[in-house]
Amino acid sequence: MASPMNQSDSFDEPKDPTASGAGLMAILLATGFGVGLKMPAPGTFGALWGIPLWLGLQQLPSLGWQIGVLSAIFLGGIPLCTTAARELLLRGWSKTGKDPQSIVIDEYATVPIVYAFSPAATTGSFSSTIMWWVLGFALHRLFDISKPWPCRKLEQLPEGLGIMTDDLVAALYAGLCYWGCYWAAGAIF
Repeated sequence: MASPMNQSDSFDEPKDPTASGAGLMAILLATGFGVGLKMPAPGTFGALWGIPLWLGLQQLPSLGWQIGVLSAIFLGGIPLCTTAARELLLRGWSKTGKDPQSIVIDEYATVPIVYAFSPAATTGSFSSTIMWWVLGFALHRLFDISKPWPCRKLEQLPEGLGIMTDDLVAALYAGLCYWGCYWAAGAIF
């Protein structure tokens, strides 16, 4: 009696690495649900995911909880970026495995860091809140794109660590500027 299993269904055959469900999930999360794969200026469009992430984080009971969750997202992003970068290269969806533009988790995971420097700025009246949202976002993009010292150097760290760490430091610079603007506005008005 013939086996109902096809030759292609054999458990002895090596699996195609491009058929990895974990690899596809890593790509999905690292590219901001595909935003990084399809949009022009993927870093800017991907960073927009950081705004609803911050809104969600603001529902947590304290800044300590927010920092804890952001830290977990950041640390989880390191192996996620490593896997996604390798998978994108393997599938031919990226020309390089070193910080592909389509990976945007480094942007959307670090935008909330900027807002965390002055959380009250994002909870005021509608018109002032919009101004602070835009300023925080613009500062994040400015520092992420310009890569002041040591951001460019941190990009050279291996794989996901380099992808995530340069954006973390850029967000810290942006956050300090954001806090300074918020403090100065309070002192002036």
